[in-house]
Amino acid sequence: MTSSPAHAVTGPAADTEVACTHLDTTARFFRALSDPTRLKLLEFILRAERTSADCVEHAGISQPRVSVHLSCLVDCGYVTARRDGKKLRYSVGDPRVVDLVVLARSLAADNASALDCCTRIPSADRA
Repeated sequence: MTSSPAHAVTGPAADTEVACTHLDTTARFFRALSDPTRLKLLEFILRAERTSADCVEHAGISQPRVSVHLSCLVDCGYVTARRDGKKLRYSVGDPRVVDLVVLARSLAADNASALDCCTRIPSADRA
């Protein structure tokens, strides 16, 4: 008798692969948050509406790089941009994003030692 992995499907569905198309979308959703600069900008925007110039000052990087990160956050639905004369103003696109960031910070804090020791996902200083 051979042993099967813990994640193996057993029973009638064992021969039928279940399509999980939502997994790619969900992974992309989290990938958008995996960049420390995007996360820093998102957390900054959560507190109040911000202009591009506010974001550049807060992030401490060039305006073109901030624009790329903000565009990603807008494209992924985390923030919205509205034109105000010549300026773009950024705000939270969905109030659930606030809950997501608060929960993520809490989970990360509770698991900080495990995350610090994880060698499979490099930290920014080990990348």
